[in-house]
Amino acid sequence: MSPTATRVNDFTIKIATVNGTGSASANTLLMKSIFRSGIPVVGKNYFPSNIQGLPTWYEIRVTRAGYVARSGTVDLMVAMNAETYSRDVREVAPGGYLVYDSTWPRPALLKRDDITVLGVPLARLCNESFNGVRTRILMKNICYAGVLAALLDLDLERIRELLAETYAKKPQLVESNMKAIQLGYDYARAHFSCPLPLKVEKMDRTAGHVMIDGNTAAALGCLFAGATVAAWYPITPSTSLMDAFKMFADRTRVDQDTGARNFAFIQAEDELAAVGMAIGAMWNGARAFTATSGPGISLMNEFLGLAYYAEVPTVIFDIQRVGPSTGMPTRTQQGDLMLAAYASHGDTRHVCLYPANPEECFYMAVQAFDLAERLQTPVLVLSDLDIGMNDWMCRDLEWDDSYRPDRGKVLGKEEVLKLKKFYRFLDVDEDGIPYRTLPGVDPKAAYFTRGSGHTQYGAYTEDSADYQVVLDRLLRKWATAKRLVPRAVIDATSDSKIGLVSLGSCDGAIREARDVLAQRGVAVDYMRVRSFPFSEDVERFLAAHELLFVVEQNRDAQLRSLLTLETAVDKAKLRSLLHYSGLPISSAFIVEGVLAELQHERTAARPRDAAHG
Repeated sequence: MSPTATRVNDFTIKIATVNGTGSASANTLLMKSIFRSGIPVVGKNYFPSNIQGLPTWYEIRVTRAGYVARSGTVDLMVAMNAETYSRDVREVAPGGYLVYDSTWPRPALLKRDDITVLGVPLARLCNESFNGVRTRILMKNICYAGVLAALLDLDLERIRELLAETYAKKPQLVESNMKAIQLGYDYARAHFSCPLPLKVEKMDRTAGHVMIDGNTAAALGCLFAGATVAAWYPITPSTSLMDAFKMFADRTRVDQDTGARNFAFIQAEDELAAVGMAIGAMWNGARAFTATSGPGISLMNEFLGLAYYAEVPTVIFDIQRVGPSTGMPTRTQQGDLMLAAYASHGDTRHVCLYPANPEECFYMAVQAFDLAERLQTPVLVLSDLDIGMNDWMCRDLEWDDSYRPDRGKVLGKEEVLKLKKFYRFLDVDEDGIPYRTLPGVDPKAAYFTRGSGHTQYGAYTEDSADYQVVLDRLLRKWATAKRLVPRAVIDATSDSKIGLVSLGSCDGAIREARDVLAQRGVAVDYMRVRSFPFSEDVERFLAAHELLFVVEQNRDAQLRSLLTLETAVDKAKLRSLLHYSGLPISSAFIVEGVLAELQHERTAARPRDAAHG
């Protein structure tokens, strides 16, 4: 095989292991060591929904250009799971490399003439150097990290520093892990030409950035927003958001003198109960939230309708996963767009926010609470598994200490006493948002919170006219929401008649795809929708382009459906690029889809041109 051209800081490693063998530590160690070398990097974890025993993969994309999407190719495969060898070897790009445990040689199974196979007797090395079955299994994974350090020219001292940070309270683990790394490193240096043509070189592109996952960032945003009540029921992939919030609250919401907790963290019996607790706490004046995924949103529909109609602020994080039904709990998708927008029966519309990365998860968490209280309505933050549970390189999170929560139209006692009479659902400002009070302010401020038909004065009704007054006001509130929600991010600098429209975690792949398309002579503008309802800038972008590609990660074109339902866009201009395999979207998928459609458009136009000739 001809030698591979040297590629510095621009390649993808994929590591195939067995779930439950401790590979996560080795993979994180590798990724962080590259990040600490000043090189942009992103990690994608593909893990099974059981606890132990099934295949798991981890991708590390080293990207000097700072791209954050999955590359869609594998340049270096570390095949540690014999059950997936045949699949793993097929994924390696021509000219790439495969590392495997040659303690048990498998030359026929791993044979490919267009890649280089590197055998390292990892099990034998660890069996000779460590005692105990469990220890040997764990150290075998750390050992392959040493092999990669040699092959890619990673700094061993930086790896040692990371180990010291990780195991600061258990220094003996630093030495045992470093021993395993050195075993792999020395073997690779002695038996292979190191480094490979794929290698890392120090850069200065990570200053001012952190590695963080979206669930941790969202939890931190909830904390900074002033949340003191979290109610939940465990469901992948949202559980780590709640775990992170509790960890942060345990550090910051405990009275230093008494040890009393100044927060409530409640595991409910199911998702319906969890959202009910969050609604009750926010009705009572606390900032409260819950986190779930698609199946949980399905169960929460009844209470979401109550919160919408009774106008109680609520914050829900939906970390989307593959459906329908149980689906694939540990794979990513954007399949809850329609469900979240119109959750519950009857005429309901819910404010939704669509973060594109962990950085936006942090800031949108704060926005969600402010919007929920200002609009007195549920606000759903739709992240997904790719954002929520994968490691992303993001700019440092910043906080303005002058921030004060926007509680919206909440009347205090003095304000209530000045009123002739308090009417909970009366719109005095013509913005669709009435004034509310909190329990215990004053008897004069009391009202009956109901999900049944009520007048604008708060009384029960089955009168058609009175009912419609309230429902029409809720529509005015929706118009007000359009002016308050985050505006779309628009890049129309290409001045093109072709536009890309998307949301959420598609953003990184689209930005990379635009660069590739530009290199091929195809200029496209781009709009990333960040919220529902759609603001006026969304309408303008749609109207200004002749051909619009709507990129989303679901089968049924849910974003496209929302656009056709809620804007005046001509459906004939829309083309869907739908990615719903459960793996994060790559730029190649978008590039190929755009080019194929443009070719189709040109081909279809030729007969028409000939007919008019």
